[in-house]
Amino acid sequence: MWSDPIADMLTRIRNAARVRRKEVKIPSSKLKVGIARVLRDEGYIHGYDVIEDNKQGILRIDLKYGPRGEDVMHRIDRSSRPGRRLYRKVDDLPHVLDGLGVAIVSTSRGILSDRECREQHVGGELLCTVH
Repeated sequence: MWSDPIADMLTRIRNAARVRRKEVKIPSSKLKVGIARVLRDEGYIHGYDVIEDNKQGILRIDLKYGPRGEDVMHRIDRSSRPGRRLYRKVDDLPHVLDGLGVAIVSTSRGILSDRECREQHVGGELLCTVH
């Protein structure tokens, strides 16, 4: 059992990207699928799918690299932790790299990027930032 499954997911993505894997497999949950959806919509990964098994399922993420093999996702950091939750109003959401990066937020309307939060004018728990 993990104390922080989101940090585990981000670490698996970081480690797979470091060794240039095409895909990474992670135990699935609704929260992880929401994070993967935001990463896909923002262009950091090619896609994802959930492989059903008799347990909780497996989330397969297809990683994305540039035309010459360079990293698309340079840095992915966990912001809120189980010991220190970070909640932000919509006006206090960070502008990651002045808008070139993305902050992933858990809101009452689901997992959204900081851009979607500003459009819908909702705040929430700041899960992670991607550069």
